[in-house]
Amino acid sequence: MKLPWKKDDTEAESGESPVSTYTADESGADVATTTKGSKYTPGKGRPTPSRRQAENKRRGPVAPPPTNRSEARARKKELKSTLTKEEKRALSAERREKRLQQRERMMAGDEAYLMPRDKGPARRYVRDIVDARRNFAGLFMPFAILLIVLMFLVPQAAALTNLILVAFVVLMAIDGVILGRMVNRRVAERFPESGDGGFKLGWYAFTRAMQLRKMRAPKPMVTHGDEV
Repeated sequence: MKLPWKKDDTEAESGESPVSTYTADESGADVATTTKGSKYTPGKGRPTPSRRQAENKRRGPVAPPPTNRSEARARKKELKSTLTKEEKRALSAERREKRLQQRERMMAGDEAYLMPRDKGPARRYVRDIVDARRNFAGLFMPFAILLIVLMFLVPQAAALTNLILVAFVVLMAIDGVILGRMVNRRVAERFPESGDGGFKLGWYAFTRAMQLRKMRAPKPMVTHGDEV
């Protein structure tokens, strides 16, 4: 005769045979539940969290963004105080690399990295017009440096150099007016709905024309004489 609390030989050897137990539910009825041997691990009833979820849980809730510059500086200072020297160097190198990448994309004319004054197809078109044209205003900086050096080397010719400088400024202003009128006319023809024009657009073209070609930002996308 087999007693209920004794196992078979095979069950004793394996240690994994199910054992039925009876528990009473809330209604008082007996409910049979089956349990396995000691090697059985019951399920958790929920998925295992990922590594990122576990790290976010340890870090706690994310702080809201700073509302002003002083709060941002305070947070930055607090963060630096908790970093080691190696972490500070790595953070500084990462920021430097990010700034270089942003400047490269800005110089290449990427709209996402341009300054507000340079954004838009109309402003790009104006830059192409200026870069494809030989501007008299672009000679101002080297010519002014040459006159200053001449005034120091030959003080007797100071009156003559001043007269030459005044004449050069007048010619540069005339060239700027011509450039501004041309830019406004062509932008109105190409982009009639842009709303960009007048003195503001002409001044934008003139300031770019005054810069040396290698110092212009964004970089010129056309060469002298190209059709725009």
